[in-house]
Amino acid sequence: MTSITLPNQIFPTTTGEVNLSAVSSEWLIVYFYPKDSTPGCTTQAVDFSALKDQFDALNTTIFGISRDSVKAHQNFTEKQTLRIDLISDKEETLCHHFDVIKEKNMYGKKVMGIERSTFIFHKGTLVKEYRKVKAAGHAQIVLEELKALQDS
Repeated sequence: MTSITLPNQIFPTTTGEVNLSAVSSEWLIVYFYPKDSTPGCTTQAVDFSALKDQFDALNTTIFGISRDSVKAHQNFTEKQTLRIDLISDKEETLCHHFDVIKEKNMYGKKVMGIERSTFIFHKGTLVKEYRKVKAAGHAQIVLEELKALQDS
């Protein structure tokens, strides 16, 4: 596993600003997704929101991250009644830090985009990462993994 650390930097979110290295919960989940209001990304955000109470009970904070603007995130949050915070990474600072910008094939064209990825941190240390994630059912998989990590 790569040794990704949490950057000590402020990023804009749907509810203000956050420094991921200063998040006070014991566990932190950051997941990267390509674009607000697209089918897979909506499924993933809605699923994480639906499980928020269970993640909260495990002292876990969740952030979704994409290159969309805060305004786009707020519209997405409102439309889908999301219960998780979304980070706007327009400059791709976090995307590059976590190495999630990959070449993708979109309708026969090569483009650089976000590879759907999730990272679980415990007290600031990366303990699990998922790359090339399938959106459907992923939030439940992460929840089960988190429970297993806490039991071990």
